[in-house]
Amino acid sequence: MGGPLQGLKVVELSGLGAAPHAAMMLADLGAEVVRVVGPAPPVGGYDVVTHLQRSRTTVRANLKVPSELASVRALLAQADVLLEGFRPGTTERLGLGPAECLAANPRLVYARMTGWGQDGPLAQRAGHDINYIALTGALHAMGPAGQPVPPLNLVGDFGGGSMFALTGILAALWERERSGLGQVVDAAMVDGVSVLSQIILELRSVGMWNDARGSNLLDGGAPFYRTYQCADGGFVAVGAIEPQFHAVLLAGLGLAAAALPDRDDPSQWPALAEVLGAAFATRTRDEWADAFDGTDACVTPVLSYAEAAKAPHLAVRGTLSGSGRHVVAAPAPRFSRSGPASAPGPGTLPGPGAAAPADADIHAITSSWRTP
Repeated sequence: MGGPLQGLKVVELSGLGAAPHAAMMLADLGAEVVRVVGPAPPVGGYDVVTHLQRSRTTVRANLKVPSELASVRALLAQADVLLEGFRPGTTERLGLGPAECLAANPRLVYARMTGWGQDGPLAQRAGHDINYIALTGALHAMGPAGQPVPPLNLVGDFGGGSMFALTGILAALWERERSGLGQVVDAAMVDGVSVLSQIILELRSVGMWNDARGSNLLDGGAPFYRTYQCADGGFVAVGAIEPQFHAVLLAGLGLAAAALPDRDDPSQWPALAEVLGAAFATRTRDEWADAFDGTDACVTPVLSYAEAAKAPHLAVRGTLSGSGRHVVAAPAPRFSRSGPASAPGPGTLPGPGAAAPADADIHAITSSWRTP
């Protein structure tokens, strides 16, 4: 059986980062996604987001050519969802704005993903993930005391962007079941990241979080929720927040709680972290992983992406496949009856310098989508 979104018709206007990621997930879940790209192939025939393009069809169109623009409009007239990630006003200038598209197809869910949002003083400004999370306060809370550290581009682009675009699309589709009408979804990363930060905002409001990095429960300040370097230079992650898990941690390290600084007193955390750090430094990462295997100490090795693909738990679930630089994540989440399409193996996607996938015929797709 196909994925739970089987039968859903999605048009993605090609872009970078978060929008292709959202389109990938829709395709993984069974939607038929057509990606519209410009007339010129990427330099060397390779697109930097190639590995986000799985499970969907590509068509090529020059939107400045009236006949090709008309072909895309005809495709959108049959679609359920349009997904775009351009600066506000770009699709309007191309002749594919919400007014035109919804007039031709009132049931269309028109999803727009940006960093700053469709309005506001910064709406037309350039930016990247690091800028969006900086403005929301999230970046200030991440990293050691001396300097904020960007968490890759996972929080803004994909957490605050892609995931909230998907939420908006699915919510709008559900509402359409009652109203019969589509609508515009404005998915702004600054909004999404702020929602992701709600627990931290709540903790601040009741005095359980302060703005000094590296001094809080979940930012590496707590000695029982941080990483420690081991004898071989590797690291382990410790998440023994609850007292019962902390007791298992201390037992595994051969430490007596009565002889240690008070874990419930934040002023004692630096001293306790020093003791725990000295203990972890006596053995290698994998030795500690073996020592805590099967326990509730909440201790795990910090793995590279290449190592993660070989981790027994992830291997059993098929979460990652491949090795070295070619690791692919399987679709998620999973369903009891209707499962997402299988992810392609790492060898099925082109690398730098490889030929781009063949383009599909937009007219044939439009005909197949047309309601009988």
